[in-house]
Amino acid sequence: MTLRFSAVAPALALAAAPVWAQGVIKIGEINSYKAQPAFLEPYKKGMELAVEQVNAAGGVGGKKLQLIVRDDNATPGDAVRAAEELYAREKIDVLTGSFLSHVGLALTDYAKQKKRFFLASEPLTDKIVWADGNHYTYRLRGSTYMQTAMLVEEALKLKKKRWAIVYPNYEYGQSAIATFKTLMKAKQPDIEFVAEQAPALGKIDAGSVVQALADSKPDAIFNVLFATDLGKFVREGNTRGLFKGREVVGLLTAEPEYLDPLKKEAPLGWTVTGYPWYSIKTPEHAAFLKAYQAKYKDYPRLGTIVGYNAIQSIAAGLRKTGGDADTEKLIAAFKGLEVSTPFGPITYRAQDNQSTMGAYVGKTAYDEKLKRGVLVSYRYADGKNYQPSDEEVKKLRPATAN
Repeated sequence: MTLRFSAVAPALALAAAPVWAQGVIKIGEINSYKAQPAFLEPYKKGMELAVEQVNAAGGVGGKKLQLIVRDDNATPGDAVRAAEELYAREKIDVLTGSFLSHVGLALTDYAKQKKRFFLASEPLTDKIVWADGNHYTYRLRGSTYMQTAMLVEEALKLKKKRWAIVYPNYEYGQSAIATFKTLMKAKQPDIEFVAEQAPALGKIDAGSVVQALADSKPDAIFNVLFATDLGKFVREGNTRGLFKGREVVGLLTAEPEYLDPLKKEAPLGWTVTGYPWYSIKTPEHAAFLKAYQAKYKDYPRLGTIVGYNAIQSIAAGLRKTGGDADTEKLIAAFKGLEVSTPFGPITYRAQDNQSTMGAYVGKTAYDEKLKRGVLVSYRYADGKNYQPSDEEVKKLRPATAN
């Protein structure tokens, strides 16, 4: 599949495929590809598969989707500059993307200032749809609040009093920890937070972090680390016996892009969110998995699902507008938009522009056949069940955002 189209022989192209006579809809996508390849390489493949499927089915409004990507170097300034370049040079119609929460917030503000539609595909911070939410920005993936609430439901069952916390010290980690503390205290008033470690993203000194947590003698640990930080933390924790006799609850831990590299060192018995692609039996996921493996001869990661859902969401919104990418028409189309995904149907909530995409919650284990860590005893937690009330959302989101 070719994602960018040449101007060579336009007459031949039009004659051969008159359905595309009205041109293309250009989707500009910005992300931290060089900084977070484990998640974003599969994510890009998910987008490519979705573009291919939409175009094979006739496109949208007689127009073909065209994907144009840019790297943001994991910095807000570069992300905004990339957005400007995409609009000025590439003449894109729709903007999507972002992985890191602080970068996503910069693009959220850019959308507001420039009055342009933006679908934040992956950044998890609650601010994107609440405190910094705006009329122009929607978010696909379940927020830190949503996913943390799913884990709090399980953490409360453990009935542990003394908790230690570890998280990457930037917007995503700070947001997740704030939610965990608030929700746990509300349901378990006697809870104690006996240690808190917040290493800089990608720069964890795992030895000192593990030792500090061990010295606090917690009953349980809430972990929000991911990527290489997670791997270092797990290996050092295994070596020093940090996890023996302790419950661990972890956000994102069983996503294949982070769990697979640990192989036999995968943590055992942690309560986590993840993506058990190898055992989901629904028709929607089976069809997606078959198509993905046929195209790439590989298995999907969680990033794949997010990238795929982002393009399918944009296509669904454009179908409601008849292929018109006008900002206000697309914003109106996304209000209450329903989208079919490999995880089942999701809806973009009118009250805060947040989708109801959920997550799988279960326990980590090691699979001898797959030779890697897996998610077992899991359930799918539908995002629509893990949100504050509409009245609370109104207080959290600026009145001008809608």
